[in-house]
Amino acid sequence: MIPDLMRKVLLTLTVAAQFVAPAAARAGEVNLPDIGSPADAVLSKSREAQIGRAIMRDIRASGEIVEDPLVNEYINEIGHRVASYANDGEHDFTFFVVDDPNINAFALPGGYIGVHSGLLEAARNESELAGVLAHEAAHVTQRHIARAIHANQRQSILNTAIMLGAVLAGAASGSSDAIQGGIATAQGVAAQQQINFTRSNEYEADRIGISALAEAGFDPDGMASFFEVISRDTKPVEARVPEFLRTHPVTSNRIAEARSRARTYPNVAHDDTRNFGIVRARLKVDSFNTPEKAVAWFERQDYASQTDDQKYGRALAYLRAGRNNEANLIFEELANREQDVIAYHIGLGQAQLAREDIDGSMATFERARELFPRNVPLVVHYAEALIKLGEARRAHDMLLDLLNNVPPTPEQVRLIARAAIDAGETAEAHYYMAEYRFMIGDLLGGVDFLRQALAMPDLREIQRIRYEARIDFIQDFMTEEQLQQMQRTRTVSRRTPG
Repeated sequence: MIPDLMRKVLLTLTVAAQFVAPAAARAGEVNLPDIGSPADAVLSKSREAQIGRAIMRDIRASGEIVEDPLVNEYINEIGHRVASYANDGEHDFTFFVVDDPNINAFALPGGYIGVHSGLLEAARNESELAGVLAHEAAHVTQRHIARAIHANQRQSILNTAIMLGAVLAGAASGSSDAIQGGIATAQGVAAQQQINFTRSNEYEADRIGISALAEAGFDPDGMASFFEVISRDTKPVEARVPEFLRTHPVTSNRIAEARSRARTYPNVAHDDTRNFGIVRARLKVDSFNTPEKAVAWFERQDYASQTDDQKYGRALAYLRAGRNNEANLIFEELANREQDVIAYHIGLGQAQLAREDIDGSMATFERARELFPRNVPLVVHYAEALIKLGEARRAHDMLLDLLNNVPPTPEQVRLIARAAIDAGETAEAHYYMAEYRFMIGDLLGGVDFLRQALAMPDLREIQRIRYEARIDFIQDFMTEEQLQQMQRTRTVSRRTPG
Protein backbone atom coordinates (compact mmCIF):
# COMPACT_ATOMS: atom_id res chain seq x y z
CA MET A 1 0.00 0.00 0.00
CA ILE A 2 2.70 2.49 0.98
CA PRO A 3 4.81 2.04 -2.20
CA ASP A 4 1.72 2.86 -4.28
CA LEU A 5 1.18 5.94 -2.13
CA MET A 6 4.75 7.11 -2.76
CA ARG A 7 4.36 6.74 -6.51
CA LYS A 8 1.12 8.74 -6.40
CA VAL A 9 2.73 11.54 -4.40
CA LEU A 10 5.57 11.72 -6.91
CA LEU A 11 3.14 11.70 -9.82
CA THR A 12 1.03 14.44 -8.27
CA LEU A 13 4.01 16.73 -7.77
CA THR A 14 5.31 15.95 -11.25
CA VAL A 15 1.98 17.02 -12.71
CA ALA A 16 2.12 20.12 -10.51
CA ALA A 17 5.49 20.95 -12.01
CA GLN A 18 3.96 20.93 -15.47
CA PHE A 19 1.45 23.52 -14.29
CA VAL A 20 4.04 25.82 -12.71
CA ALA A 21 6.74 25.57 -15.38
CA PRO A 22 5.10 28.01 -17.83
CA ALA A 23 4.56 30.50 -15.04
CA ALA A 24 8.21 30.20 -14.03
CA ALA A 25 9.31 30.84 -17.59
CA ARG A 26 7.14 33.95 -17.84
CA ALA A 27 8.50 35.23 -14.52
CA GLY A 28 12.03 34.96 -15.90
CA GLU A 29 11.22 36.76 -19.16
CA VAL A 30 9.36 39.81 -17.84
CA ASN A 31 10.77 42.36 -15.41
CA LEU A 32 7.97 42.96 -12.92
CA PRO A 33 8.01 44.82 -9.61
CA ASP A 34 8.42 42.51 -6.60
CA ILE A 35 4.95 42.70 -5.05
CA GLY A 36 4.30 40.07 -2.41
CA SER A 37 6.10 36.73 -2.33
CA PRO A 38 8.07 35.85 -5.49
CA ALA A 39 6.96 32.26 -4.88
CA ASP A 40 3.52 33.30 -6.16
CA ALA A 41 5.02 33.54 -9.64
CA VAL A 42 5.50 29.79 -9.85
CA LEU A 43 3.04 28.32 -7.35
CA SER A 44 0.07 30.34 -6.13
CA LYS A 45 -1.60 29.64 -2.81
CA SER A 46 -4.66 28.30 -4.60
CA ARG A 47 -2.46 25.93 -6.60
CA GLU A 48 -0.72 24.83 -3.40
CA ALA A 49 -4.12 24.03 -1.91
CA GLN A 50 -5.09 22.00 -4.99
CA ILE A 51 -1.88 19.99 -4.86
CA GLY A 52 -2.34 19.40 -1.13
CA ARG A 53 -5.88 18.14 -1.61
CA ALA A 54 -4.73 15.80 -4.38
CA ILE A 55 -1.99 14.30 -2.22
CA MET A 56 -4.39 13.99 0.72
CA ARG A 57 -6.85 12.07 -1.42
CA ASP A 58 -4.12 9.57 -2.28
CA ILE A 59 -2.99 9.24 1.33
CA ARG A 60 -6.58 8.77 2.49
CA ALA A 61 -7.22 6.21 -0.25
CA SER A 62 -4.20 4.24 0.97
CA GLY A 63 -6.04 3.50 4.22
CA GLU A 64 -3.10 4.70 6.29
CA ILE A 65 -4.86 7.60 8.03
CA VAL A 66 -6.02 6.95 11.60
CA GLU A 67 -9.78 7.60 11.59
CA ASP A 68 -10.25 7.42 15.37
CA PRO A 69 -12.34 10.54 16.21
CA LEU A 70 -10.68 10.96 19.63
CA VAL A 71 -7.22 10.91 18.07
CA ASN A 72 -8.29 13.20 15.24
CA GLU A 73 -9.86 15.77 17.56
CA TYR A 74 -6.82 15.84 19.84
CA ILE A 75 -4.18 16.29 17.14
CA ASN A 76 -6.22 19.09 15.55
CA GLU A 77 -6.74 20.78 18.91
CA ILE A 78 -3.00 20.90 19.67
CA GLY A 79 -2.09 21.64 16.06
CA HIS A 80 -4.45 24.58 15.65
CA ARG A 81 -3.40 25.95 19.02
CA VAL A 82 0.23 26.35 17.96
CA ALA A 83 -0.53 27.10 14.30
CA SER A 84 -2.57 30.15 15.27
CA TYR A 85 0.64 31.79 16.50
CA ALA A 86 2.66 30.85 13.41
CA ASN A 87 -0.06 31.97 11.01
CA ASP A 88 -0.85 35.33 9.45
CA GLY A 89 -4.46 34.29 8.98
CA GLU A 90 -4.03 33.33 5.33
CA HIS A 91 -3.57 29.59 5.84
CA ASP A 92 -6.03 26.84 6.77
CA PHE A 93 -4.67 23.78 8.53
CA THR A 94 -5.72 20.16 8.69
CA PHE A 95 -3.81 17.84 11.02
CA PHE A 96 -3.99 14.05 10.77
CA VAL A 97 -2.27 10.94 12.11
CA VAL A 98 -0.73 8.28 9.85
CA ASP A 99 -0.68 4.70 11.09
CA ASP A 100 3.08 4.20 10.93
CA PRO A 101 5.48 3.24 13.75
CA ASN A 102 8.33 5.37 12.36
CA ILE A 103 9.07 8.66 14.10
CA ASN A 104 8.19 11.30 11.54
CA ALA A 105 5.97 14.25 10.61
CA PHE A 106 5.54 16.15 7.36
CA ALA A 107 3.83 19.20 5.89
CA LEU A 108 2.05 19.09 2.55
CA PRO A 109 1.09 22.03 0.35
CA GLY A 110 -2.14 23.68 1.41
CA GLY A 111 -1.72 23.29 5.16
CA TYR A 112 -2.08 19.50 5.52
CA ILE A 113 0.18 18.26 8.31
CA GLY A 114 0.68 14.57 9.00
CA VAL A 115 2.08 12.99 12.15
CA HIS A 116 3.10 9.36 12.38
CA SER A 117 1.65 7.33 15.23
CA GLY A 118 5.24 6.41 16.10
CA LEU A 119 6.00 10.06 16.77
CA LEU A 120 3.11 10.34 19.20
CA GLU A 121 4.41 7.30 21.03
CA ALA A 122 7.98 8.65 21.07
CA ALA A 123 7.08 12.14 22.33
CA ARG A 124 7.81 12.25 26.04
CA ASN A 125 5.44 15.11 26.77
CA GLU A 126 2.89 17.36 25.11
CA SER A 127 5.35 20.20 24.55
CA GLU A 128 7.54 17.93 22.42
CA LEU A 129 4.55 17.00 20.28
CA ALA A 130 3.46 20.65 20.04
CA GLY A 131 7.01 21.58 19.03
CA VAL A 132 6.87 19.23 16.05
CA LEU A 133 3.47 20.58 14.98
CA ALA A 134 4.66 24.19 15.35
CA HIS A 135 7.71 23.42 13.20
CA GLU A 136 5.58 21.84 10.45
CA ALA A 137 3.06 24.70 10.59
CA ALA A 138 5.93 27.12 10.03
CA HIS A 139 6.93 25.22 6.88
CA VAL A 140 3.41 25.93 5.58
CA THR A 141 3.17 29.59 6.59
CA GLN A 142 6.61 30.33 5.14
CA ARG A 143 5.63 28.55 1.91
CA HIS A 144 8.82 26.53 1.74
CA ILE A 145 7.65 24.30 -1.11
CA ALA A 146 6.77 27.25 -3.35
CA ARG A 147 9.97 29.02 -2.33
CA ALA A 148 12.02 25.93 -3.13
CA ILE A 149 10.60 25.86 -6.65
CA HIS A 150 11.21 29.58 -7.05
CA ALA A 151 14.81 29.26 -5.83
CA ASN A 152 15.50 26.66 -8.51
CA GLN A 153 13.81 28.41 -11.46
CA ARG A 154 16.97 28.31 -13.53
CA GLN A 155 17.06 24.54 -13.20
CA SER A 156 14.47 22.11 -14.43
CA ILE A 157 11.18 22.80 -12.65
CA LEU A 158 10.25 19.19 -13.27
CA ASN A 159 13.38 17.92 -11.52
CA THR A 160 12.73 20.23 -8.59
CA ALA A 161 9.19 18.92 -8.18
CA ILE A 162 10.39 15.32 -8.34
CA MET A 163 13.02 16.09 -5.72
CA LEU A 164 10.35 17.59 -3.48
CA GLY A 165 8.14 14.60 -4.19
CA ALA A 166 10.90 12.30 -2.98
CA VAL A 167 11.21 14.26 0.24
CA LEU A 168 7.45 14.22 0.84
CA ALA A 169 7.14 10.56 -0.04
CA GLY A 170 9.97 9.73 2.33
CA ALA A 171 8.24 11.76 5.03
CA ALA A 172 4.97 9.95 4.50
CA SER A 173 6.49 6.48 4.41
CA GLY A 174 9.66 6.67 6.48
CA SER A 175 11.34 4.81 3.60
CA SER A 176 14.87 5.69 2.50
CA ASP A 177 14.26 3.74 -0.73
CA ALA A 178 11.75 6.37 -1.87
CA ILE A 179 14.28 9.12 -1.23
CA GLN A 180 17.01 7.24 -3.13
CA GLY A 181 14.60 6.84 -6.05
CA GLY A 182 14.15 10.60 -6.07
CA ILE A 183 17.91 11.06 -6.18
CA ALA A 184 18.24 8.81 -9.21
CA THR A 185 15.43 10.63 -11.04
CA ALA A 186 16.68 14.13 -10.30
CA GLN A 187 20.40 13.81 -10.97
CA GLY A 188 20.51 17.24 -12.61
CA VAL A 189 19.71 19.23 -9.42
CA ALA A 190 22.60 21.28 -8.05
CA ALA A 191 23.43 19.54 -4.76
CA GLN A 192 25.04 22.36 -2.82
CA GLN A 193 22.26 24.84 -3.56
CA GLN A 194 19.67 22.33 -2.40
CA ILE A 195 21.64 21.61 0.79
CA ASN A 196 21.80 25.27 1.71
CA PHE A 197 18.17 25.95 0.91
CA THR A 198 16.87 22.94 2.83
CA ARG A 199 18.90 23.85 5.90
CA SER A 200 17.71 27.44 5.62
CA ASN A 201 14.10 26.23 5.60
CA GLU A 202 14.64 24.07 8.65
CA TYR A 203 16.23 26.85 10.69
CA GLU A 204 13.49 29.28 9.71
CA ALA A 205 10.81 26.76 10.70
CA ASP A 206 12.62 26.25 14.03
CA ARG A 207 12.70 29.98 14.75
CA ILE A 208 9.03 30.59 13.96
CA GLY A 209 7.94 27.33 15.54
CA ILE A 210 9.67 27.99 18.87
CA SER A 211 8.07 31.44 19.03
CA ALA A 212 4.63 29.92 18.36
CA LEU A 213 5.30 27.18 20.91
CA ALA A 214 6.05 29.70 23.66
CA GLU A 215 3.15 31.98 22.79
CA ALA A 216 0.73 29.03 22.82
CA GLY A 217 1.67 28.23 26.41
CA PHE A 218 3.93 25.22 25.84
CA ASP A 219 7.49 24.74 27.02
CA PRO A 220 9.59 26.49 24.32
CA ASP A 221 12.33 23.90 24.90
CA GLY A 222 9.96 21.18 23.66
CA MET A 223 11.21 21.42 20.07
CA ALA A 224 14.90 21.04 20.93
CA SER A 225 14.03 18.27 23.38
CA PHE A 226 12.32 16.30 20.65
CA PHE A 227 15.17 16.92 18.21
CA GLU A 228 17.23 14.71 20.49
CA VAL A 229 14.65 11.94 20.08
CA ILE A 230 14.79 12.35 16.29
CA SER A 231 18.60 12.36 16.18
CA ARG A 232 18.77 9.11 18.15
CA ASP A 233 16.14 7.48 15.94
CA THR A 234 17.66 8.52 12.59
CA LYS A 235 21.33 7.70 13.09
CA PRO A 236 21.13 4.40 11.14
CA VAL A 237 19.34 6.18 8.29
CA GLU A 238 21.84 9.03 8.14
CA ALA A 239 24.51 6.50 7.22
CA ARG A 240 22.56 5.69 4.04
CA VAL A 241 20.90 8.95 2.98
CA PRO A 242 22.61 12.31 2.39
CA GLU A 243 21.57 14.83 5.02
CA PHE A 244 20.25 17.36 2.51
CA LEU A 245 17.61 14.87 1.35
CA ARG A 246 16.36 14.06 4.82
CA THR A 247 13.06 15.69 5.68
CA HIS A 248 14.34 16.90 9.03
CA PRO A 249 18.13 17.02 9.10
CA VAL A 250 19.14 17.23 12.77
CA THR A 251 22.65 18.20 13.83
CA SER A 252 24.18 19.02 17.19
CA ASN A 253 24.49 22.65 16.07
CA ARG A 254 20.81 22.81 15.25
CA ILE A 255 19.83 21.32 18.61
CA ALA A 256 22.11 23.78 20.42
CA GLU A 257 20.67 26.73 18.50
CA ALA A 258 17.10 25.62 19.26
CA ARG A 259 17.91 25.37 22.97
CA SER A 260 19.58 28.78 22.92
CA ARG A 261 16.56 30.33 21.22
CA ALA A 262 14.17 28.67 23.70
CA ARG A 263 16.08 30.28 26.58
CA THR A 264 15.12 33.72 25.28
CA TYR A 265 11.52 33.00 26.29
CA PRO A 266 10.17 32.75 29.85
CA ASN A 267 10.16 29.28 31.39
CA VAL A 268 6.81 27.52 31.04
CA ALA A 269 5.81 24.65 33.32
CA HIS A 270 3.31 23.02 30.99
CA ASP A 271 1.33 20.10 32.39
CA ASP A 272 0.26 17.47 29.89
CA THR A 273 -3.49 17.30 29.31
CA ARG A 274 -5.28 14.08 30.08
CA ASN A 275 -5.98 13.59 26.37
CA PHE A 276 -2.25 13.34 25.61
CA GLY A 277 -2.04 10.10 27.56
CA ILE A 278 -5.42 8.86 26.34
CA VAL A 279 -4.51 9.26 22.68
CA ARG A 280 -1.16 7.55 23.20
CA ALA A 281 -2.93 4.68 24.97
CA ARG A 282 -5.44 4.31 22.12
CA LEU A 283 -2.67 4.22 19.53
CA LYS A 284 -0.74 1.72 21.64
CA VAL A 285 -3.70 -0.65 21.80
CA ASP A 286 -4.19 -0.36 18.04
CA SER A 287 -0.50 -1.05 17.37
CA PHE A 288 -0.84 -4.72 18.33
CA ASN A 289 -1.94 -7.37 15.86
CA THR A 290 -4.46 -8.84 18.29
CA PRO A 291 -6.38 -7.53 21.33
CA GLU A 292 -4.83 -10.33 23.39
CA LYS A 293 -1.33 -8.98 22.73
CA ALA A 294 -2.49 -5.53 23.81
CA VAL A 295 -3.92 -6.99 27.01
CA ALA A 296 -0.65 -8.81 27.72
CA TRP A 297 1.31 -5.57 27.25
CA PHE A 298 -0.87 -3.57 29.67
CA GLU A 299 -0.94 -6.43 32.18
CA ARG A 300 2.84 -6.43 32.50
CA GLN A 301 2.46 -3.94 35.32
CA ASP A 302 0.40 -4.35 38.47
CA TYR A 303 -2.92 -2.51 38.15
CA ALA A 304 -2.58 -0.63 41.45
CA SER A 305 0.72 0.91 40.36
CA GLN A 306 -0.49 2.06 36.94
CA THR A 307 -1.30 5.64 35.99
CA ASP A 308 -4.80 6.56 34.85
CA ASP A 309 -3.57 6.63 31.25
CA GLN A 310 -2.27 3.08 31.58
CA LYS A 311 -5.48 1.96 33.28
CA TYR A 312 -7.46 3.48 30.41
CA GLY A 313 -5.36 1.59 27.86
CA ARG A 314 -5.83 -1.58 29.87
CA ALA A 315 -9.60 -1.12 29.91
CA LEU A 316 -9.64 -0.44 26.19
CA ALA A 317 -7.61 -3.58 25.52
CA TYR A 318 -10.02 -5.59 27.68
CA LEU A 319 -12.96 -4.20 25.74
CA ARG A 320 -11.39 -5.08 22.38
CA ALA A 321 -10.66 -8.59 23.69
CA GLY A 322 -14.26 -9.13 24.83
CA ARG A 323 -13.43 -8.98 28.55
CA ASN A 324 -16.31 -6.58 29.01
CA ASN A 325 -16.89 -6.88 32.75
CA GLU A 326 -13.26 -6.05 33.55
CA ALA A 327 -13.33 -3.14 31.10
CA ASN A 328 -16.57 -1.83 32.62
CA LEU A 329 -15.12 -1.79 36.14
CA ILE A 330 -12.09 0.26 35.08
CA PHE A 331 -14.04 2.73 32.94
CA GLU A 332 -16.54 3.20 35.76
CA GLU A 333 -13.74 3.93 38.22
CA LEU A 334 -12.12 6.46 35.89
CA ALA A 335 -15.37 8.20 34.89
CA ASN A 336 -16.47 8.58 38.52
CA ARG A 337 -13.12 10.05 39.51
CA GLU A 338 -12.72 12.47 36.57
CA GLN A 339 -16.09 13.36 35.11
CA ASP A 340 -14.70 16.00 32.77
CA VAL A 341 -12.80 13.44 30.63
CA ILE A 342 -14.96 12.61 27.62
CA ALA A 343 -13.03 9.46 26.68
CA TYR A 344 -13.92 7.85 30.01
CA HIS A 345 -17.65 8.35 29.41
CA ILE A 346 -17.36 6.96 25.89
CA GLY A 347 -15.46 3.91 27.15
CA LEU A 348 -18.00 3.28 29.90
CA GLY A 349 -20.94 3.56 27.50
CA GLN A 350 -19.29 1.15 25.07
CA ALA A 351 -18.46 -1.34 27.83
CA GLN A 352 -22.03 -1.24 29.14
CA LEU A 353 -23.35 -1.82 25.64
CA ALA A 354 -20.99 -4.77 25.20
CA ARG A 355 -22.35 -6.21 28.49
CA GLU A 356 -25.90 -5.75 27.09
CA ASP A 357 -26.68 -3.18 29.78
CA ILE A 358 -28.67 -1.14 27.27
CA ASP A 359 -30.32 1.21 29.76
CA GLY A 360 -27.01 1.88 31.50
CA SER A 361 -25.24 2.55 28.19
CA MET A 362 -27.89 4.97 26.95
CA ALA A 363 -27.92 6.78 30.30
CA THR A 364 -24.14 7.15 30.20
CA PHE A 365 -24.13 8.53 26.68
CA GLU A 366 -27.03 10.92 27.36
CA ARG A 367 -25.43 12.22 30.55
CA ALA A 368 -22.16 12.81 28.68
CA ARG A 369 -24.00 14.52 25.85
CA GLU A 370 -25.50 16.98 28.33
CA LEU A 371 -22.05 17.68 29.74
CA PHE A 372 -20.36 17.96 26.32
CA PRO A 373 -22.89 19.05 23.67
CA ARG A 374 -21.82 18.50 20.06
CA ASN A 375 -18.53 16.93 21.02
CA VAL A 376 -17.47 15.12 17.86
CA PRO A 377 -16.00 11.86 19.28
CA LEU A 378 -18.88 11.53 21.74
CA VAL A 379 -21.60 12.03 19.13
CA VAL A 380 -19.88 9.69 16.66
CA HIS A 381 -19.55 6.86 19.19
CA TYR A 382 -23.06 7.45 20.55
CA ALA A 383 -24.44 7.30 17.01
CA GLU A 384 -22.59 4.04 16.37
CA ALA A 385 -24.17 2.60 19.51
CA LEU A 386 -27.65 3.73 18.42
CA ILE A 387 -27.21 2.14 14.99
CA LYS A 388 -26.26 -1.16 16.66
CA LEU A 389 -29.44 -0.94 18.74
CA GLY A 390 -31.63 -0.35 15.69
CA GLU A 391 -32.24 3.32 16.47
CA ALA A 392 -30.81 4.63 13.24
CA ARG A 393 -33.24 7.54 12.97
CA ARG A 394 -32.06 8.96 16.29
CA ALA A 395 -28.47 8.44 15.16
CA HIS A 396 -29.18 10.20 11.86
CA ASP A 397 -30.78 13.21 13.54
CA MET A 398 -27.93 13.49 16.04
CA LEU A 399 -25.25 13.28 13.35
CA LEU A 400 -27.08 15.75 11.12
CA ASP A 401 -27.15 18.28 13.95
CA LEU A 402 -23.43 17.76 14.53
CA LEU A 403 -22.28 17.84 10.91
CA ASN A 404 -24.31 20.96 10.18
CA ASN A 405 -22.22 22.72 12.80
CA VAL A 406 -18.81 21.02 12.55
CA PRO A 407 -16.91 20.28 9.30
CA PRO A 408 -17.02 16.47 8.93
CA THR A 409 -14.37 14.02 7.88
CA PRO A 410 -15.11 11.61 5.01
CA GLU A 411 -15.57 8.74 7.49
CA GLN A 412 -18.13 10.75 9.45
CA VAL A 413 -20.06 11.39 6.24
CA ARG A 414 -20.03 7.65 5.55
CA LEU A 415 -21.41 7.07 9.05
CA ILE A 416 -24.36 9.40 8.53
CA ALA A 417 -25.01 7.70 5.18
CA ARG A 418 -25.15 4.38 7.02
CA ALA A 419 -27.56 5.83 9.57
CA ALA A 420 -29.76 7.26 6.80
CA ILE A 421 -29.99 3.98 4.89
CA ASP A 422 -30.85 2.06 8.07
CA ALA A 423 -33.48 4.69 8.89
CA GLY A 424 -35.11 4.23 5.48
CA GLU A 425 -33.90 7.61 4.16
CA THR A 426 -32.48 6.10 0.97
CA ALA A 427 -32.39 9.30 -1.09
CA GLU A 428 -30.55 11.14 1.69
CA ALA A 429 -28.16 8.19 2.05
CA HIS A 430 -27.30 8.54 -1.64
CA TYR A 431 -26.78 12.27 -1.13
CA TYR A 432 -24.38 11.66 1.75
CA MET A 433 -22.48 9.06 -0.24
CA ALA A 434 -22.20 11.57 -3.06
CA GLU A 435 -20.62 14.03 -0.65
CA TYR A 436 -18.25 11.30 0.55
CA ARG A 437 -17.16 10.61 -3.04
CA PHE A 438 -16.61 14.34 -3.64
CA MET A 439 -14.49 14.59 -0.50
CA ILE A 440 -12.15 11.85 -1.71
CA GLY A 441 -11.92 13.37 -5.19
CA ASP A 442 -14.27 11.07 -7.13
CA LEU A 443 -16.49 13.65 -8.84
CA LEU A 444 -18.06 11.22 -11.32
CA GLY A 445 -18.85 8.71 -8.57
CA GLY A 446 -20.46 11.45 -6.50
CA VAL A 447 -22.64 12.62 -9.40
CA ASP A 448 -23.69 9.01 -9.97
CA PHE A 449 -24.94 8.79 -6.37
CA LEU A 450 -26.87 12.05 -6.82
CA ARG A 451 -28.51 10.65 -9.94
CA GLN A 452 -29.51 7.54 -8.01
CA ALA A 453 -31.06 9.83 -5.42
CA LEU A 454 -32.99 11.74 -8.10
CA ALA A 455 -34.37 8.44 -9.41
CA MET A 456 -35.89 7.50 -6.04
CA PRO A 457 -39.70 7.33 -5.89
CA ASP A 458 -41.54 9.75 -3.61
CA LEU A 459 -38.69 12.23 -3.79
CA ARG A 460 -39.65 15.55 -2.23
CA GLU A 461 -39.40 18.66 -4.39
CA ILE A 462 -36.94 20.34 -2.04
CA GLN A 463 -34.68 17.27 -2.30
CA ARG A 464 -34.85 17.28 -6.10
CA ILE A 465 -33.88 20.97 -6.24
CA ARG A 466 -31.00 20.42 -3.81
CA TYR A 467 -29.59 17.39 -5.64
CA GLU A 468 -29.81 19.00 -9.09
CA ALA A 469 -28.18 22.19 -7.81
CA ARG A 470 -25.35 20.12 -6.36
CA ILE A 471 -24.74 18.42 -9.71
CA ASP A 472 -24.67 21.79 -11.47
CA PHE A 473 -22.18 23.10 -8.92
CA ILE A 474 -19.86 20.09 -9.24
CA GLN A 475 -19.84 20.28 -13.04
CA ASP A 476 -18.01 23.62 -12.83
CA PHE A 477 -15.02 21.75 -11.34
CA MET A 478 -14.95 18.90 -13.86
CA THR A 479 -12.52 18.53 -16.73
CA GLU A 480 -13.80 18.34 -20.28
CA GLU A 481 -13.09 14.60 -20.28
CA GLN A 482 -15.10 14.12 -17.07
CA LEU A 483 -18.03 16.10 -18.50
CA GLN A 484 -18.01 13.95 -21.64
CA GLN A 485 -17.84 10.75 -19.59
CA MET A 486 -20.71 11.96 -17.41
CA GLN A 487 -22.78 12.68 -20.51
CA ARG A 488 -22.04 9.22 -21.96
CA THR A 489 -23.05 7.56 -18.70
CA ARG A 490 -26.26 9.56 -18.61
CA THR A 491 -27.10 8.58 -22.20
CA VAL A 492 -26.51 4.88 -21.51
CA SER A 493 -28.65 4.96 -18.35
CA ARG A 494 -31.54 6.51 -20.29
CA ARG A 495 -31.39 3.71 -22.88
CA THR A 496 -31.24 0.96 -20.27
CA PRO A 497 -34.74 -0.48 -19.59
CA GLY A 498 -36.19 -0.33 -16.08
